[in-house]
Amino acid sequence: MIRNDSDLGFILRYENVAWYENGKVRILDRRVYPTEVKFVVCEHHTEVAKAIADMVTQSAGPYTAAGMGMALAAYEVRNESKDIQLDYLEKAAHTLSNARPTTANRMRKITSGCLEATKIALENGEKVDQRIFQTTVDSLNRRYENMEIVGEYLVDMFPNKGSIMTQCFGETIVGMMLRVAKKRNKDIRIFVPETRPYFQGARLTASVCQDQGFDTTVITDNMPAFVMKSQKIDLFTSAADVICLDGHITNKVGTYQIAIAAKYHEVPYFVTGIPDIDNPVVETVNIEERDPQLVLEARGIKNTLDGVKGYYPSFDITPPHLISGVVTNKGIYSPYDLKRYFETDVKKFY
Repeated sequence: MIRNDSDLGFILRYENVAWYENGKVRILDRRVYPTEVKFVVCEHHTEVAKAIADMVTQSAGPYTAAGMGMALAAYEVRNESKDIQLDYLEKAAHTLSNARPTTANRMRKITSGCLEATKIALENGEKVDQRIFQTTVDSLNRRYENMEIVGEYLVDMFPNKGSIMTQCFGETIVGMMLRVAKKRNKDIRIFVPETRPYFQGARLTASVCQDQGFDTTVITDNMPAFVMKSQKIDLFTSAADVICLDGHITNKVGTYQIAIAAKYHEVPYFVTGIPDIDNPVVETVNIEERDPQLVLEARGIKNTLDGVKGYYPSFDITPPHLISGVVTNKGIYSPYDLKRYFETDVKKFY
């Protein structure tokens, strides 16, 4: 099996994202990594959907989990008629792709591919779960391959001996930009805001950067502006959960304020990812709000008196005037010119 994950950090290797085998899906619990290396084992596709909703995995992890969850759904009805199997998997696709509302459009691309694989397997008399599993691995390989191309364009923007600030956990692009930087002998420092309340920056991004051998420093979420000035940050970069064609991007809450600080300090901000043709304008984005209790605590330790309220929008929206460029697998685009991405052939990404 050809794989593009061999030299990446622990949590970017396929089996450590989400993996289907023997009628179960195993998902690395990113809520506790690296304090613990623990896997959530799902024996039904609805458990996979719940794991996605509960943030067992996040960033691009849910796309892999959704594909593996579809393989599990196929296993659940393996002994039924073709019509029943297809109907069941169509319902499973809806459940899995809508586990988190903000990224439902992208998730549907994954589950739609799995449904196509289902039809082919049923026509050919193949094991549907194995066909979907292989489709998901193929999708992973394509995404990693495409994101390495994105990484090539992004690292073009890195000065040697530069200081780079990230935000949240950009999953594949983090590993790929570091792979490219190492290949080019770029001597860079990485500054990682912690990303409360789940601390994805401190626990996930910093772990990948450390695993791959880079000078890595974690800062709290209220330090980016000061650090940009005091540590002479050269570039700020993040992935995006949605890249609207009007140039607005949606990413983990906190991205907007770092982008404002970057603009003030004349630090370029490069967003990575593929424009979302299903989101032509920012008004089409559904901002997910999560349990406000999570902002009143840190990793399970309560910080407030009873009666104090919390508020937790999971994402925020950064307008195009704060974005220096959108880095794609076809080059770097102005946020005001993203429709041009689709004027030439688009290589299948997922």
